[in-house]
Amino acid sequence: MFIPKLYRSEDYNLMKEIIQKNSFALLISSVDKIRATHSMMMLNEDDPENVYIESHISRANPQAKTLKNGDEVLCDFLGAHTYISSSWYDHINVSTWNYEAVQIYGKVELMNDGELYHHLEKLTHKYEKVQQCPVMVKDMGREFVEKEMKGAFGLKIIPTEIFIKQKLSQNRKEQDFRNIISNLEEGDENARKIAEKMKLIK
Repeated sequence: MFIPKLYRSEDYNLMKEIIQKNSFALLISSVDKIRATHSMMMLNEDDPENVYIESHISRANPQAKTLKNGDEVLCDFLGAHTYISSSWYDHINVSTWNYEAVQIYGKVELMNDGELYHHLEKLTHKYEKVQQCPVMVKDMGREFVEKEMKGAFGLKIIPTEIFIKQKLSQNRKEQDFRNIISNLEEGDENARKIAEKMKLIK
């Protein structure tokens, strides 16, 4: 990911926020050819000294058939994003896009059955706990879950490089910056999210 210095962030909490709120991300590999799978990802912080991404994809997925321990992959997370119209400036310029994104390069470490089971427990809890009648992994019975697990390919991604981008019109003068926020506040949910983020940086 190309990140001009103005838009580069080293904010670990921002990275966590983007990953937590945009967990359905792209798992990209190039072992035999370029492959990409949208998959649910979680940040594992059980050991603060060894934070990693955990995920799973279908064992029938061709990508799963190529990945092995030590292979390099890229996890791509896109946060809030929105169009910025050049009509919001007080001068002629080009339109652009404001957005937040995280890319994590890492080495694959395949999960064993115990790790995969625990991963599915945590993932299910994250999304079921807000349901009216939540169904947790423990409610399904271990025998059933272990049978279903045969079709899942669990993996951990140990980070080697982390890139955090926050492009929020930091290059605009004050009046244009304020005008962009005003227009975004009249837009859709993503536009309003970006407007709120912009208010926090200036």
